[in-house]
Amino acid sequence: MIIKVVLGFVVGILSSGSGLGGGFLVVPFLIYMGKPAKVAVATSILFVGMVAVSSLWAHSKLGNVDLKTGLILAAGGVLGAQLGPQILQNISDQNFKRGFAVLLIGTGIWLFMQAKS
Repeated sequence: MIIKVVLGFVVGILSSGSGLGGGFLVVPFLIYMGKPAKVAVATSILFVGMVAVSSLWAHSKLGNVDLKTGLILAAGGVLGAQLGPQILQNISDQNFKRGFAVLLIGTGIWLFMQAKS
């Protein structure tokens, strides 16, 4: 339990400071802990949602929120979020892990290349 609290704390700091959400760290950790991919994703979403609300409040107090842009992005995100679980339902754990790994590696390469320019 202590490890989960510490991981949550660290990911909360990284998420609120980077805007990455934290799922990229929480999902692999939960899979490592033996959770099936579908459970890891859904549990991560609960975590990310709660951290996002707390982070939104902290950033709002600092005046860092572009409300209009955020709401426009959220409109598309809310619609897309209804399709994601349906897609995940039809993907094996093995294929999810492979696809998630490719996404993380691709994102890492993209961020690395952006940092050089």
